[in-house]
Formats: sequence, structure tokens, C-alpha cells
Amino acid sequence: MIKIANALLWVHDQDEALAFYTEKVGLEVRADVTLPEMSNFRWLTVAPAGQADVSIVLMAIPGPPVMDAETAEQVRSLMAKGFAGTIFLTTDDVQASYEELKGRGVDFVEQPEERPYGIDSAFRDPSGNNIRLTQVRELAAL
Repeated sequence: MIKIANALLWVHDQDEALAFYTEKVGLEVRADVTLPEMSNFRWLTVAPAGQADVSIVLMAIPGPPVMDAETAEQVRSLMAKGFAGTIFLTTDDVQASYEELKGRGVDFVEQPEERPYGIDSAFRDPSGNNIRLTQVRELAAL
């Protein structure tokens, strides 16, 4: 059986991203490993407490030979626009989660709003990534 293990977000600064996702969003660290033998490559993952099977990789934009300068700049440009990646988070009470995250300093770009599928909102991380926070409504079977 194939399962999803990780989703990746490019970040400008792994330490800044780590602080944001743990201190403001409330996720927990799953892995923070630096490999000196791979030019100090850092594998950094976070996830919601209690959700052991999936994590978010907070990946620094690599240089050559992994990524050339032009591609790295394209990734940075997409990040600044909020289009380099999106993570979808769900909650049982989006209004309460919205208030809690705002209280921790998360800057929402979309307040909770009723949609056909539930109540949806959005915020951006320090690197510009778009994060959706949704209270999903049970949909009738088709």
C-alpha cells in the first residue's frame, strides 16, 4: 500500500519557519537532523500532535548542484506570491482555532468564511507559503 508520508514547503529560513510552525501554529517537531557529510543538509519536519503518519518538511531552498540559481529565484518569486505550495489544515472549530492562532501572532489573509464545503480561512507563513485552515462540512454522498 502506498501512503503519503511528507509534504514539502520551501522556506527562506529553517529556524524562522521552525519557530513559526511550533510557537505560533502549535505543531510539534518530528525530525531536526543535520547531516555534516551532506554539506550540513538539514532535514526538518513538523506535524500536528497526535497525527503520527504525516509531516511537513520545512526545506531550505538548495543551491547547486540540486537547484541552479535561476530555478531558486523562480521558487522564491512563487513563494512571495503564495504559490510555491499550500498546506491544508483542518479543525473541528475554525473560529476558535482562528482566534487562538491570531492571539499567537498569526496574520490571516482571509478570515473564516462560509463556503459550500465548510468554513475556510487562510494565513501565510514567514516565507510566503499559503496555509488554509478549514472546518470541513460533511458532504452528502454523490
